Amino acid sequence: MAGMVWLFWKELVRFGKVAFQTVIAPVMTALLFLLVFSHVLEGRVNVYEGVSYTAFLVPGLIMMSVIQNGFANSSSSLIQSKITGNLFFVLITPISYVEFFIAYVAAAMVRGLAVGATILLFALLLVDISVHSYTLVLVFALLGSAILGALGIIAAIWADKYDQLAAFQNFVIMPLSFLSGVFYSIHSLPPFWQTLSRFNPFFYMIDGFRHGFFAISDVPVAVSLAICLTAFILLSAITLSILKIGYKLRV
Repeated sequence: MAGMVWLFWKELVRFGKVAFQTVIAPVMTALLFLLVFSHVLEGRVNVYEGVSYTAFLVPGLIMMSVIQNGFANSSSSLIQSKITGNLFFVLITPISYVEFFIAYVAAAMVRGLAVGATILLFALLLVDISVHSYTLVLVFALLGSAILGALGIIAAIWADKYDQLAAFQNFVIMPLSFLSGVFYSIHSLPPFWQTLSRFNPFFYMIDGFRHGFFAISDVPVAVSLAICLTAFILLSAITLSILKIGYKLRV
C-alpha cells in the first residue's frame, strides 16, 4: 500500500504546485458563469417552484466543475507522464494496476472536490441557498469525480499526444457537461431533446447532486444514483482491464 499512497501523494503535490491553474482558475470560471447568467436571467426564468434561478445555477455549476476537473487531473497527469517518459519509473515499481488506478482516481476526486467546495463557499456569499441532504451532495460529488477520474485515465492511455486528449475534452467532455442541465431543466426542452438528454450520463450526476440541495429533481434521485453507480462500475472495470494488459503502456 505504500506505493499507492506515495503515488497518490505525488498527484496531490503535482496539482497543488499549480493551484492557481488547477483550482483557482476553474473557480473563477464558474463564478463568472454564475454572475453573468444570474444577472441576465434572474427573474425571467423560473425552473423550480420556490427556487430562484441563481440558486438553481449553483449546484449545476459546482458539479460541472467537479467532473471537468476530475477528468482534467487524471488525464493531464497521465498524458504528461507518457509523453515525457517518466511514466516508466512508475511502471517499474511494485505497484499493482489496482493501486495505480486507485491513486490516480483518488487524486482526481480530491481536485474535483476541492474545486467544488471552493465554488460553494464563494457562492454562499452571493446566493441564499440551503442544503437538503449533505449525504446526497457528497455521494454524487464523489461518484461524479470518480467516474470522470476513471474516464480521464482511459482517455490519456488512448491518446498519443496532447492534441488528441484536447480533442476528447473539447468534443466529448465539454459538450456533455454543458448539455446536462446545468443552466436549465430538461422539462423546458422539446420532447426530442428531453429524450436525448436522458442518454447523457452527466445529466444524472448533476440532477442527483441538485436534488441534494433542493429535494427536487427532473428524474427520481434513485434512478440518478443507480445510473451513476453503474457508470462508475463499468468504467472502473474497463480502466482496470486496460491497465492490467498494459495497453499503450507496456506494449
